Amino acid sequence: MPYEQFDREDLKVLPLEERPLNKTFIESDHVPVDAEAKSLSPQATAAVKEIAQRIRQARESDKPVMLAFGAHTIKNGLGPVLIQLIRAGWLQHLATNGAGIIHDWEFAFQGKTSEDVKANVNTGSFGLWEETGLNLNLALLLGACDGLGYGESVGRLITTEEHQIPTRQELLGAIGQAGGCAESADRAAGAADVLAMIERLGLTPGALPVPHPWKAYSVQAAAYKAGVPFTGHPMIGHDIIYTHPANHCAAIGRCAQRDFLSFARQVSNLDGGVYLSVGSAVMSPMIFEKSLSMAQNVAIQEDRHIDGHTIAVVDLAESTWDWSQGEPPQDRPEYYLRYCKTFSRMGGTMMYVTADNRDFLLQLSRELGL
Repeated sequence: MPYEQFDREDLKVLPLEERPLNKTFIESDHVPVDAEAKSLSPQATAAVKEIAQRIRQARESDKPVMLAFGAHTIKNGLGPVLIQLIRAGWLQHLATNGAGIIHDWEFAFQGKTSEDVKANVNTGSFGLWEETGLNLNLALLLGACDGLGYGESVGRLITTEEHQIPTRQELLGAIGQAGGCAESADRAAGAADVLAMIERLGLTPGALPVPHPWKAYSVQAAAYKAGVPFTGHPMIGHDIIYTHPANHCAAIGRCAQRDFLSFARQVSNLDGGVYLSVGSAVMSPMIFEKSLSMAQNVAIQEDRHIDGHTIAVVDLAESTWDWSQGEPPQDRPEYYLRYCKTFSRMGGTMMYVTADNRDFLLQLSRELGL
C-alpha cells in the first residue's frame, strides 16, 4: 500500500500582495558596486588580494571562475555586485540553492522578499503565496519541457516577462516522438507534465504576461542575457514553491539534473581556474566534491589530473588554521568547519576568508577594478 499523501489542493493559497511583512526591499536595501565595505582583518584583506590575483591569472589563461553562494548573498541585496562581475567577464558560472533562486525572483517581481517565517508558520500562511508558487513552478515545467536548467528557466521568465504556453497539439506532437533517443524521451515526458498541468490549471495557449518591474536587479536575468550559466541546486521540500499545487517535482528534477551536469562540466575545466564558495556550508561543498570526482575520473582516463585550481571559502566563522596544511586536529575549533574539511580534501590550493559576504564581494570587486 502506498503511503498516504498530503493533498495540496486543500490549501488556501494567498495573493503575494497580502503577505504581511517583507524584510528586504531591493530599491532601498540593494548594495551598489561603489558601496563602502567594512574593513576586513589584515589576514582577510591579504587573502582577498591573493584571490583577485588568482582570478586575473585564471582569466588570462581562459580558465573559469565559478561562484557558488548561499541565499543570503541575494537576500542581502548583493545582486548589483554580482551583475557587474558577470558583465565585466569575471564570472563564468554562478550556482546557488533553491532559496537563492526564489529571493532573486521575488525581488524582480515585487521588489521585496524575505517573509516572517515564525509569524507566518503560526498562521498557516508561510510560503503559501500564489504568484511565487505558480510562476516559479510553471517556469520550471516549461523549462524542463524545453531542455533548460533550473536557473536558466527562471532567468528566461524574468527576462522575457512572460510564460509561453504551448498548444495541446504541440505538446501531443512532442509526446508522440518519445522513441529514438533519451533526449526525445525526456522532452516527451516534460511535454506530458506540461499538458497535465495546463489542463488542470485551465491555462490558455500563447503568451501569459508576468511583468517584472525590478528585473534590472535580477542576477538570474543578467546571467541569462549574458549566456553565463546560473545553476540552481535545490533539495525537495526545502523551498516554499513545493507547497503550491502547481509544483511538480519531476520537472524540478529534470531542470536540476541539467544544472548539476552543467556545474560538473565547468568543474572539469577548473584546472588553473578559481572556485569561490561564499556563505554556503552545505550545497556548495556537496555538489563540488561529487563534480570534482567525476571530472577527475575522466581526466585520469585521459592521463591528466586536475590539480591547479584555487578554492576560496568565505564565511563568518572564525578560523586561523592554515587549510593548505590539510585538516586541523580535533582540539582546534576549526575542526568543526566540516565544509572546509571537505574542500581541504579536494586538491589544488584552498584559502579560507573570515568575512561577511557583502564585505568580501565588495572588496573583491575593488581589487578587480569595478
